[in-house]
Amino acid sequence: MRWTEEQVPELAGKTFLVTGANSGLGLETTKVLARKGAHVIMAVRDLGKGERARGQVTGSTELARIDLADLDSVRELAKRLHDERRTIDVLINNAGIMMPPRQLSAQGHELQFAANHLGHFALTLLILDLVRERVVTVSSGLHRGGRIHYEDLDGGAKYNPSAFYSQSKFANVLFGLELHRRLATTNKRSILAHPGYSATNLQTSGPTGGAKLFMRMGNAMFAMPAAQGALNILYAATEPTARSGQFIGPDKFREFRGWPSVVQPDPKATDEADAKRLWALSEQLTDVQLSPADLRR
Repeated sequence: MRWTEEQVPELAGKTFLVTGANSGLGLETTKVLARKGAHVIMAVRDLGKGERARGQVTGSTELARIDLADLDSVRELAKRLHDERRTIDVLINNAGIMMPPRQLSAQGHELQFAANHLGHFALTLLILDLVRERVVTVSSGLHRGGRIHYEDLDGGAKYNPSAFYSQSKFANVLFGLELHRRLATTNKRSILAHPGYSATNLQTSGPTGGAKLFMRMGNAMFAMPAAQGALNILYAATEPTARSGQFIGPDKFREFRGWPSVVQPDPKATDEADAKRLWALSEQLTDVQLSPADLRR
């Protein structure tokens, strides 16, 4: 069976927070959630772009600013949500950057690791008490073959854009599965998703030179439309039978294309010792810890 938008249940009365909601997978996810009756908090870095994207969405939405590469910005949004006593049914950690030249974040971390992992790690832990149902973390098929460069986390000794992108997506999987284990005594779920090879501006806004040209050609010749890739995120976020700890990705062509299904992560990304090591490091780098109270809900 093909799982399509038609299988997304009615979502009236539910609130979703989607990071990176102004383009690509985040925007396509937002469109469907809003059409199905949800209220969507579109968490974006650029409010101008967010407002233009919001004009493409039919339904209930609002904008919130967040720069996931800047932990101060992450804390500001978390504080706002707490001050407003918001309730979020589902948090979708979607935003990301891909294969830029080496840059450092406001706090001095390699930019892909900062935006794709550390920002989402901090946001999740800071607002987990507001989340009622599930956390969806969006990884990539390129997490396969990745690893955490503990000896050179910021790429100062040797930086490769592709390897450090894989590091950040590998970190997403380690984080999502460790969050699943830590939420085992609660009624909250941590679910992972990846969109296969989907055509978005992610592939062309980060890479430079030959890599950018290669990505543009790949998007035109091989990639799925972003709306189809977003179905994997929508399944993870809304499918009633989706279980905590599952990884959702396309079912065809080595997970490059197809329809949502339960897939298996790289076996190395299921290493609990590595996940705990990354978790402890992430706590140290973000100065954010999981509250024991969150594990009793």
